[in-house]
Amino acid sequence: MPKDTFLSATNMFIDSFIGYLKAERNYSAHTLRAYAGDLRSFEAFVARMDESITFFNADADVVRAWVAALMDEGAAPSSVCRKLSALRSFFAFARADGGVAANPVAALRGPKCRKRLPSFVKEEDMNSLIDEVSFGDGYVACRDKMILQLFYETGIRLSELVGLNVSSLDMQADVVKVLGKRNRERIVPFALGLKKALLAYLAEREKFSHSSCGALFLSSRGERVSPGVVYRMVRERLTGITSVKKKSPHVLRHSFATAMLNNNAEIGAVKELLGHRQLATTEIYTHLSFEDLKGFYEKAHPRAGKL
Repeated sequence: MPKDTFLSATNMFIDSFIGYLKAERNYSAHTLRAYAGDLRSFEAFVARMDESITFFNADADVVRAWVAALMDEGAAPSSVCRKLSALRSFFAFARADGGVAANPVAALRGPKCRKRLPSFVKEEDMNSLIDEVSFGDGYVACRDKMILQLFYETGIRLSELVGLNVSSLDMQADVVKVLGKRNRERIVPFALGLKKALLAYLAEREKFSHSSCGALFLSSRGERVSPGVVYRMVRERLTGITSVKKKSPHVLRHSFATAMLNNNAEIGAVKELLGHRQLATTEIYTHLSFEDLKGFYEKAHPRAGKL
């Protein structure tokens, strides 16, 4: 079969895979774009090889050659690991669908990635933003403040927040029902202070729009607010209160986890609230307590300052 025919079949399979991740696994738009780009990268690499090698008959040696090429081009280990993860998931999907006989990435391990410690906003800075900073008047101002408060006090993801409906809130039980990654649903509780803020926000929302849109957070046009609008608002608001390099909704998720652990929350409970599948994912936040201990040690021990 000509190689261009294989390329056409590959494109169709990739599109089918991305559609599956979107519809069945509830992956975010950002992740979908990244995975599609990673698969196209491997597709382009295979296209430059011998005519006998195609996307669907590539073996582990071909994947290793791709990884080596990426590293030679200066790709970061974390990027290579993500690309391998995308390719591994794709071949698992293709194998289940009968498109390939084996997954060439199943036993491959990516380069060791240096763990980056999560950025977070200090508790006092977040308290100042929520309690003292003026957001102005009107629905959009009220919405923006509510979004920031909900991020910080529940730890939910950007895609989860944008997907919330008014019906996701249970004001009797004081919980919010969240649809997370891979369509996993979880229940996140909220405290009395957040409940009061939500009730005030819902009243403002009702005055702003009587449309049939059930989204919890609306755009200025009365439609479901987009991830881009939320991301830009969070970046702008955090710029005024913190010097952390990355200013994003995910930093507020990190800030939630850090605040919980620094105030003696059980790590298992934080894991459930964040919707992590593995405890190891949550454990990265415990470095912050270690950093505090290290600081106390360096200040107090008589030999800590010796060279």
